[in-house]
Amino acid sequence: MVKRSPRIHVAADLRVGGDVVLPEGPARHVARVLRLGEGAALRLFDGAGLEARTVLVEASRKRVVARIEAVSNGTGESPLGVHLGQAISKGDRMDYAIQKAVELGVAAITPLYTEHGDVRLKGEREAKKLAHWQAVAASACEQCGRAVVPPVHTPLTLTDWLAERDEALRLVLHPGTPGALEREDSPATAALLIGPEGGLSTAEVESAQAVDFVPLTLGPRILRTETAPVVALSLLQARFGDL
Repeated sequence: MVKRSPRIHVAADLRVGGDVVLPEGPARHVARVLRLGEGAALRLFDGAGLEARTVLVEASRKRVVARIEAVSNGTGESPLGVHLGQAISKGDRMDYAIQKAVELGVAAITPLYTEHGDVRLKGEREAKKLAHWQAVAASACEQCGRAVVPPVHTPLTLTDWLAERDEALRLVLHPGTPGALEREDSPATAALLIGPEGGLSTAEVESAQAVDFVPLTLGPRILRTETAPVVALSLLQARFGDL
């Protein structure tokens, strides 16, 4: 088996022949964790769809420089653009939901404040959490091979998020229609709403249905809020995407 060179996300201008000075975080990872030296192969992607094959021309504890040898369009994007509205959960559960959603090809994620949700973020704390979640998404792309990093949007109330929806297929996880995915056409976009541990309130489900969300049931067992997006996105990708 041929060992694949590591992939690193760097928001940089990727041009053949150019040099990229890696930011502090990625540089530390390359030099101190991966222990790569001069001449080592490294793949970079810009998060917007481009991927570059590079070779390290400098690799010290203080500075890492990669020279770009080839640039290509990245792969791994699903033909189905899913916008995930995920109720915010505590700690690692939210990280897990974001990580797995990215691995399963989600196009965008919006953390949501819901009636039964027990997390409320404000000001600097919200900004720090948002930056952390975006880093989780970028790390997931490094692992799974995607060259486009899905945006993790600023948290919204469920009401505000619903007001923005115009996707062709809109689903809310809730005991409802088992056959919600049984349609003849293949939509290009979908919105997926997942509530908190305590579930969405009756009023919230009704608000979603009022803007054409269809209830989707994932079987007889109650799934955790971080497990639900894994199952739902897998079903969506299998039915309309690229699984």
